[in-house]
Amino acid sequence: MSKVNNIVFQGLHIVAWLIFVGLCIEAGGLIVNFVFSLYKPEFVPNLYQKLDLSEMYQRSKWAFFSMYSFILVIAILKAVLFYVVIRLVSKIDLSKPFNSFVSKQISLISYYTLSIGLLSYIARESAKNLTHRGFVTDSLNQFWADSQAFILMAAVIYVIATIFKKGIEIQSDNELTI
Repeated sequence: MSKVNNIVFQGLHIVAWLIFVGLCIEAGGLIVNFVFSLYKPEFVPNLYQKLDLSEMYQRSKWAFFSMYSFILVIAILKAVLFYVVIRLVSKIDLSKPFNSFVSKQISLISYYTLSIGLLSYIARESAKNLTHRGFVTDSLNQFWADSQAFILMAAVIYVIATIFKKGIEIQSDNELTI
């Protein structure tokens, strides 16, 4: 592998770590918001992202818990997705990239990405439904605005995973014939 490619790959590794740390902070902040919103609702406007759903909690606990569950699960899945990316980038051997570990990790990335996209889409539609019932959900749109992008990205990553799987089959056939 050339020196330029190695530098780019190391840069991507660092960027993946930075995104992972940011997503973990976001998920942790959202969990703290959730706990505070249950026990000390007067502090919620001062917490992370000022996600104040106390009015929703007072009107319907079911709506509150369902929306916050979507937010938490999506945030945690994004952090787990980048953990898998970091594992892939850390352990991939670019001189022999076609191995079962890489194939499994890329498939796992596509499944997590699809899960995030589908959950984001379901959450967005649920929030629209709650809006029709008089709930204010404008502050929640930031958490699932990119659902279509995640679904499309999952399809692309799945195609790449399939190509890697086929590459592994061809590589093992070539090794057997030699």
